[in-house]
Order: sequence, then C-alpha cells, then structure tokens
Amino acid sequence: MSARDISTFLAAALLAAGAAGGEAAPAAGGAARVEVSGELRQWHKVTLTLDGVYARETDGDPNPFTDFRMTAVLAHESGAPAYSVPGYFAADGNAAETSAGAGNKWRAHFAPDRTGTWTYRIEFVRGPGAALAADAPGAAVAPYHGAAGSFAVAPSDKRGRDFRGKGRLRYVGAHYLRFAGSGEWFLKAGADSPENLLAYADFDGTYPRKAKAAARPGEAAPSGLKTWAPHIRDWREGDPVWQGGKGKGLIGALNYLAGTGCNAFSFLPYNAGGDGDDVWPFIAPGDKLHYDCSKLDQWQIVFDHATALGLYLHFKLQETEIDDNRHGDRTGVVPAALDGGALGPERRLYCRELIARFAHEPALNWNLGEENTQSAEEQRAMAAFIRATDPYGHHIVVHTYPDWQDRVYPALLGEKSALTGASLQNGWDAAHRRTLFWVRESAKAGRPWVVANDEQNPANLGVPPDPGYKGFGGTAGKGGKGYTLDDIRALTLWGTLTAGGAGVEYYFGYDLPANDLDCQDWRSRDRSWEYCRIALGFFAGLPFHEMRNADELAGNPKHDNTRYCFAKPGEVYVVYLPKGGAVELDLGGATGTFAVGWFDPRSGGPLREGPVKSVAGPGKAALGEPPAEPARDWVALVRKRAAEALR
Repeated sequence: MSARDISTFLAAALLAAGAAGGEAAPAAGGAARVEVSGELRQWHKVTLTLDGVYARETDGDPNPFTDFRMTAVLAHESGAPAYSVPGYFAADGNAAETSAGAGNKWRAHFAPDRTGTWTYRIEFVRGPGAALAADAPGAAVAPYHGAAGSFAVAPSDKRGRDFRGKGRLRYVGAHYLRFAGSGEWFLKAGADSPENLLAYADFDGTYPRKAKAAARPGEAAPSGLKTWAPHIRDWREGDPVWQGGKGKGLIGALNYLAGTGCNAFSFLPYNAGGDGDDVWPFIAPGDKLHYDCSKLDQWQIVFDHATALGLYLHFKLQETEIDDNRHGDRTGVVPAALDGGALGPERRLYCRELIARFAHEPALNWNLGEENTQSAEEQRAMAAFIRATDPYGHHIVVHTYPDWQDRVYPALLGEKSALTGASLQNGWDAAHRRTLFWVRESAKAGRPWVVANDEQNPANLGVPPDPGYKGFGGTAGKGGKGYTLDDIRALTLWGTLTAGGAGVEYYFGYDLPANDLDCQDWRSRDRSWEYCRIALGFFAGLPFHEMRNADELAGNPKHDNTRYCFAKPGEVYVVYLPKGGAVELDLGGATGTFAVGWFDPRSGGPLREGPVKSVAGPGKAALGEPPAEPARDWVALVRKRAAEALR
C-alpha cells in the first residue's frame, strides 16, 4: 500500500469515526530528553521514554498513533547486533495509574541480548500514515529526531522459571523453540481458555457489549466482565497492582497457573463483534485508529508478571467472527474486521501497536487468528508484516478449523510464508495423528514447524472440569460417546508430545462449567494441570529435541491410538501405552543392552521396574507389561544404559 493510499484511507476513516483535533501542542522546553529505565540487565525490559510531542488519544490531525513514527535504533558496542524497535504514544507515561489519555511521553521497550554498552538513536518522523510502514514518507521532527545516548547492561540476575534468566525464546529451524540464553528447549502446557481472559473489570475502558443471555448457536453465553475473584487468594504481597489495589484477581490467577507447573496461556486482544464482544485495545470498539494507553499499560503489567512467572504468552490476534468481512459483525453495531481481512492501515496499526508494547517479552507467539478464515494471500501478508515489524523475530502461527487444515496450511508451508508453526484444533482423540501429519509435512517443505494442539473438539465439551467441580460428574458427552480426563491425558496430552508436537493448551467447552467465555477459576481443571506438570517433567529429562515419532517401532504403522513411540533410535525410546498391556519394541540394527523402566503418567514419581528389566538388540524385544494396573496407561522408557542405573 502506497503512502498516498494510506493517507486517503486515514482521512476517510477518521472522518467516519468522528475524530477531530488540530495541531498538537509542542512539548515544553527545547531539548529532547530521553529517560532510560528498567533493570538494565540482559533479556530484561529496558524502557526508553522520550519527552516528545504533546498529544491526546483522540487527536485526529495529526493522529498520534498513525501519523508519528517513533523508532529506537539500538546497537551493541561490538557492532552487532543492532535493532530497530518500534515505539508508541504513552500519554503521560504513567497511564496505568492515572488513566491519562494525553501527554508528551513516547516510549520504546528493548530487551538486550548482550551485556555491555548499548547506544541508541531516536527516529521521530511525522506524516500521514507514517507509522504504518517503515518506509512511509514523513518529516523528521526536531528536536526529537536524532536524540541519542547510551547505557550499560549487566547480566540477568533471574533464576528458576523466570524467562528473563533463560533469554529470548526463538524459532531455530526445528520442531521446538529454544531459549537463546540458557539453550534450553521448550515444551508448553497451559490454558487456552477463557479466550476473553482480558475482559477484566479492573482494566480501564473495558465493558461487555452483549447481554448476558445473548448466546449464539455454538458458543457459551456471555457472563459479564471477569473479576477473577476465586484467585484473589493467590495474589501475594509484593505482586503488582494498579490504582490502589486493582489487578489482584488476574495476577493471582497467573500465580496459580504457574504454581501448577504449567507454562502457557492464550488470550484474544480483540474480540469486538465476536463471541465475548468484550475485549479491544482501542479507545472504543469501532475506533480502530486510536488506542487506549491506560488499558494497554495495565495489560503490560499483567504480561510482565507472567514473564517473571515463566508463562508463555499466546497472542490470538483475532477470532473467526472478525477476521474478515465474510462473517460481518453479528452485533450490527460496528464493522468488526480490520480492513476486511486485508493488510490495510487498521491491521498494520494493530500489529505495530501490539509489537511495540509487548514484543520485549521473551516468550510469546503471534497467532494470526483463532479459526482463521482469511485468504492465503491475506495470511501471508499479515505474517510478513509481523515478521518485518517485530525486531525480535518471535514465533508466528495460525489456527484454523479442523476441516480447513488441508486447504489452509499447504499454502503457508516452507518459504511460502513467514509462519514458523501451526496452532491445531482437533478432536481430543485425533491429536496424535494430526500433529504428526503437520510435523512431517512441514519438514518435507523445508521449514520444520513448531506444532501445538491448542483446542480440543467437540467445541461444546473440550477439556472438562475435574470430577465434582460444581456438580460436574466427570464424564463429558452422552450416549456412549463420553470421555474423561484420563482420555484427555492419554490421547491429547501424550498423543501430542509423542507425535513430536511442541505442547498443548486446553480449551474449555461451552456446555460445561467454567467454560471458554465465563471461566475465571482455573482450579476447575486442577487435575488436568497436574497431569501436564507430570508430562513436562518427564520430557525435561530427555533429549526430546533430537527425538522423532517412531510408532512403527512399537507395532503401530497406522499411527492410531493403540500405542505411541517417540525415539532417538539406538539411544532412547518412549513407548506410551494408552490402555496398558504388553508391547514389543523393534530396536532395528541397534546393538547392546537397553534398560527398561516404567513411568506412571497419572501420578509421576521415579521410574519403576517391571518384569523385564533390560532388553538387547538388534531386532525386536518384548518389554513385558507394566509393573501394576496393567490395563491403565503407562510409559515404557527404554535407554541404552546399564540396567543397574535405574535402581
């Protein structure tokens, strides 16, 4: 899109939105001042705040979000690396506390990947649509353009789960993400629900647009804004709050989720016109060219806390009802889709604002959309813009309907797009087969995807609550087709991981308590989180990034749900038995002795010995039966080592 096209679109959009404003008042004083704040440590958030042009959120000419482009250009003393970090209008610089919508503060967040001295130079340009493309024309604004300085960065002082002690989580051309600092490989498990997690009463400018009883077919009924009251007890002294104590419920919820051992959660930053119709980053649902500074600063407090807790941020950038104009806004109040699905000014600004405000977080992905229905051209354009704008190159995925995967994903594989993975939605019992399919298809295309199972069908059931939770009996579904948490553990969780998938996020079906729209109590799935913790702990002790699916070695060439095998042939084999029983493992041409230990995926703990303590290659070897409850699910771990080492 040319600068002239951008300018023309903006003029029409601002007129339609009723935006008004004259020349912004200049900042007091004549010298450009840049404050560098933060902990000034490797991988931590370092904030550069410029005292710049005075503006208001509602200004229309110039619009502080579209017509000014602030960029912080940073370089390490060694000469490499260098980053161009997009900045944003920050009102008074303290909007989370003051709810200010005006001021002269402009801000960029930087996450340095090296210790030592960094220099910065501020680029500050004004012009119609200047923020919507890095090369959009504009005039340098004195004295702000060219402001420069330096700061020193010390090593991180974080340990444990805190992602700032591990470094940025990167796509490295493999089926798993890897931390740039520690070198650890990442598997995720956590919450995909509620999708409207950010529909929180303590956030500024947040309100429901849909009556509580207004459920549409195939979705849960809205329940008003969340308080996250069940998790207020999980807030701890010293945790962040804003405006005199707001935020304790959601901050406590994140504390709880991290405390279960899970490490991921997802959310929609924008659902106006969608199922929840209660989350948007703008000053109003239909004004997509003006952003709510205080609300977004409050989101940032939450996301920064999540990073400190070791929780991966899954940004689902849009939902299916509002990703293009084929659905339309069912509320009939505002046009919902950003540019009708195309990469126009609204979508460019939306992506840029989220990247500028949140891309400093070390562990996240940008998901083009939940159940996305944009065209392949639109998806590729959006992914390319994110890749060009995000200075840190975060992981990019897309989610679509189960029966759309075969027509959506092939057009995005390999060099056809900037995507680095897929967010899958499948039936709870199809996770293994479909994850394996896209792991292998992406590898064939030359760019291995990081593939996760992030939504479980049927949509009305998903992952059910724990048995006994507010009267829930423990079995989802009726008519002999029901399933339990044991089935989710076996076929969704372990099915995904043994297929070479990068993890799971659990979706809560709309017919069940604490569902995808009204959930504000993650304890409803406490037992499922425990099963996730056990599985993540098991795989953490394996070279899973060097392993691959090898079901055929366990006598399952069709990759059905009878038994799974995940292996680094000749060295280590994980044989998962969803229904227990005896199993035979084909060691192929591998020679030597292999120790056999059994792991209980229901309660964890150390490996246990079964009747067969070791086997020898080459050829097929009987592993025997599990050491107890042989009809339940078990894991046989076969490693090339002395059997005595298991004792």
